Parts: sequence; structure tokens; C-alpha cells
Amino acid sequence: MKAYLFLALAIVTEIVGTSMLKSSDSFTKLYPSIATVVCFAAAFYSLSLSLQQIPLGTAYAIWSGVGTALTAVVGIVVWKETANLTTALGIVLIIAGVVILNLKGGAH
Repeated sequence: MKAYLFLALAIVTEIVGTSMLKSSDSFTKLYPSIATVVCFAAAFYSLSLSLQQIPLGTAYAIWSGVGTALTAVVGIVVWKETANLTTALGIVLIIAGVVILNLKGGAH
């Protein structure tokens, strides 16, 4: 259970880091740039801790899939990026892929 908390922390810090990356304006703004580096370092460290108990394929599928889907949602909500049926379908397919990999994947 603790490993999944580290994985959740890795996802959250990666999402915040990605949002700060957009705020950094190509690393031209100091504080968002620092936040980007700190968040990505925390994300990778947390991911490494989760890998002590979660198989690599499972952890990476969850981290990348959930991270991608939630980052798209943050882009829509926070950054006012456009959303359409294609965006929604893409998010659903990402989540479905993560679920399928975790149900029947070779990582177990």
C-alpha cells in the first residue's frame, strides 16, 4: 500500500512540475523554473521508491497514463486549453489502456 502512495505522489509532483514547466516560459522565469526542477526530482524519486514493491510495467503504466490524462485535464481547467470529443476520447483510451495492462498484463 505504501508503494502506491509513493506512486500517487510521483504522479502529483509530475503534474505540478509539468504545469510549472508551462509557467516557466521556457525556463525564463526563475521561480517556476525552480519549481519545475524540484517537482520532477521529487516525481522521479517517488517513482523509484514505488518500484521497490510495484513491478516496473505496472508502475510506469499507471504513472504515465494517469499523469498524461490528468495533465490534459489540468491543461483544460487551469490553462484554458480547448477540449473536444477527441480530447475526451483520448483520455478515456489512456485510462482504459492502464486498466487493461493492470488486469491482464505480464507485469503481475
